[in-house]
Amino acid sequence: MAMANENLDDVISSLIDDFDDEESQAAEPKKERVADPVILTPRAAKQIGRIRNEEKLDDNLYLRVAVEGGGCSGLSYKLGFDIRTDEDQLFKSQNLEIIIDPKHLIYLDGIQIDYPDGLDARGFTFDNPNASESCGCGSSFAV
Repeated sequence: MAMANENLDDVISSLIDDFDDEESQAAEPKKERVADPVILTPRAAKQIGRIRNEEKLDDNLYLRVAVEGGGCSGLSYKLGFDIRTDEDQLFKSQNLEIIIDPKHLIYLDGIQIDYPDGLDARGFTFDNPNASESCGCGSSFAV
């Protein structure tokens, strides 16, 4: 995922305003976090645990939630197991440790990840309060 992160960082950098501009920092107060940025439903946590067990994944791998450029709406969600880097922020939901690159937090803050397993829907779904629009399948979004 390291190679993908370099490309992902380039995409995110091109989407984010230049935060080094002192005037924009003074004009816009920083958003304070009231809760963890990622919320896993019990069904999602159960499925993630099942995947970890079936794949016999090492305990030093964390669940990474990220975004990358692409998809029909502009950005796509990434969910997978990865090694924690020094830059990553660590969060917990449903007793699972989740890592997020801080550059992705503006896109993911408040996201809820579910895993419906009914006849009409199966797979991880993302309910993102930051998305201004999303595609029909729910795997990509725009801000």
